[in-house]
Amino acid sequence: MPDISLTTVVLLCLAALAAGWIDAVVGGGGLLLLPALLLGLPSGTPAAHALGTNKAVAIVGTTGAAVTYARKAPVDVRTAVRIGLAALAGSSGGAFFAAGMSTEVLKPVIMVVLLAVAAFVIFRPAFGTAPATGPATRRQILTAIGLAGVGIGFYDGLVGPGTGTFLVLALTALLHLDLVTASATAKIVNCCTNAGALATFAWQGAVLWQLAALMAVFNLAGGMFGAHTALKRGTGFVRVVLLTVVFALVANLAWEQWVA
Repeated sequence: MPDISLTTVVLLCLAALAAGWIDAVVGGGGLLLLPALLLGLPSGTPAAHALGTNKAVAIVGTTGAAVTYARKAPVDVRTAVRIGLAALAGSSGGAFFAAGMSTEVLKPVIMVVLLAVAAFVIFRPAFGTAPATGPATRRQILTAIGLAGVGIGFYDGLVGPGTGTFLVLALTALLHLDLVTASATAKIVNCCTNAGALATFAWQGAVLWQLAALMAVFNLAGGMFGAHTALKRGTGFVRVVLLTVVFALVANLAWEQWVA
């Protein structure tokens, strides 16, 4: 593990705890966890080490949240895994194209889409509040595999920030899920994509395993607590957190585009 002060380690663990909670409720924990690692690691540490360590931490919290949800929420695990495998393939393709494409061009477009999503959620209070009326049809599942799996997976490999939030929104709209069930399904999909990314970073030797193991304990606690909170508080609470994360993501992208 690199030479990091005890204070920095404590702060990173607290960031992992908060990120696990946010990610379990509505996705977007990486908005907190990755910047914390980039700031906390010693200068000169390759960015790939922050990315790899982030995935090693996040997959633990995501798995804990997924297990918690699966025990208490009506999650179609088979459908979630199928979408997750499609997302894994999509993220691989996105990562391939990312090397030759400037994501700076895409960020303003993403901000506009997010603001439109926020407006839709605000002016449609019933969005994601009604439980599914029955099992998803074959057409709905195939559409979700194509759009939520391949499409958002491709975005994850190409750009990344807010993938979990996009998954929650897409699954709610495409499969007509309530926000809590959509969050639960998104965690299983995230497990698949995180596993693929972590395998790549581990193969490249870009994971700080000691630091990741310590932070993962806190991320797991945050993820499981976040899942319990969402299940207990219901869709109205998740809706508020969703809007908060969407606006935070817009602010983060705007900062990276025009200030940083």
